Amino acid sequence: MKHYGIIGYPLGHSFSKQYFTEKFEREKIDAQYEKYEISTIEQLNKIIQDDNLVGLNVTIPYKEQVISYLTSLEPRAAAIGAVNVIRIERHNGLISLIGDNSDVVGFMESIRPLLKAHHAQALILGTGGASKAVYYGLTQLGIKARFVSRKAKPGQLAYAQLTKPIMESHTVIVNASPVGTFPHNDEFPDIPYQWIGDQHLLFDLVYNPPLTRFLEKGAEQGAAIKNGFEMLEKQAIEAWNIWNKTR
Repeated sequence: MKHYGIIGYPLGHSFSKQYFTEKFEREKIDAQYEKYEISTIEQLNKIIQDDNLVGLNVTIPYKEQVISYLTSLEPRAAAIGAVNVIRIERHNGLISLIGDNSDVVGFMESIRPLLKAHHAQALILGTGGASKAVYYGLTQLGIKARFVSRKAKPGQLAYAQLTKPIMESHTVIVNASPVGTFPHNDEFPDIPYQWIGDQHLLFDLVYNPPLTRFLEKGAEQGAAIKNGFEMLEKQAIEAWNIWNKTR
């Protein structure tokens, strides 16, 4: 029986175990999927000693930390600088960990149908591993993107710097932070929502709750909105394809 799983901390919110367990049952696949809630990335070394383990998902906070533990990176993961899928290969007692990124596929496929000609510039809220996949995906879609975080840095705006002209010219806003995730449903990114209008598209990587306060406040201003559930499903499909490449 092949084993798959997810590493991260915490994992109470994880969608992956339910998704893949149901997939295995539905398609009669002889495999199991486990949650590996690890408090430090060093614990990965123990997890991969399971000879039946062939694939891992990676979530917060390890999408960047895990890179130094990998044997190699697929080109898109190297370009993004974050990994959320690991394919594990074993040959003559040697273990190879190949890092890839399915987040970017899920994001691009999910947001692409909503994009219009005026969606030329974007703001990405948050600077973690998921935000890097979003940045890469937007660039691939021909959209110029800027990061927003609590502090300003070269190439990165602070929330306090979001002026009316910036908000009006950046008509795609993506929440790539965990703000607003259950059970913190009442929280939302600190952006000036009064300058959002019907030309805007707000995309939230958060999927629980389905309607975050970020999306709700955008909809109140007339913006188009979408949560991260379809992205999650599509990245999971891509993860399965990565794990099951010809070995």
